Amino acid sequence: MSGQTTGTAALSQTVTVDRARLVDYADASGDQNPIHQDAEVARSVGLDDVIAHGMWTMGAAMDVVTAYVGGDPGRILSCTTKFTGMVVVPEGGTVEVLVEGTVRKVDEEAGTQTLELTVTSGGQKVLGRCQAVVRL
Repeated sequence: MSGQTTGTAALSQTVTVDRARLVDYADASGDQNPIHQDAEVARSVGLDDVIAHGMWTMGAAMDVVTAYVGGDPGRILSCTTKFTGMVVVPEGGTVEVLVEGTVRKVDEEAGTQTLELTVTSGGQKVLGRCQAVVRL
């Protein structure tokens, strides 16, 4: 991680999600919105199928960043994103979310890096303008 310069590809990892993980996340977070668990409800509001929680998606991206900083989530100083797409999770299947990161800024004096993250599912961006500032 240290010694990387601006523009360096820093991380790339695929995270897998299925319906069971969505139920677990809903139970842990208290977000029981049925569009995340019930295909009939999801379709009734115009979705293709059940979708992952946006906050689960952001959390999955931050898990990848946590691994990048040696497993210490306290080294993530901030993160920002816009929710730009949906992770559709079909019954009985799994979906892959690809998290890639590039070093956008290195502040040696402050001991930080700014990472620009690209988070996609099925080739479509699901998080936009996603950045994390980490302590080196």
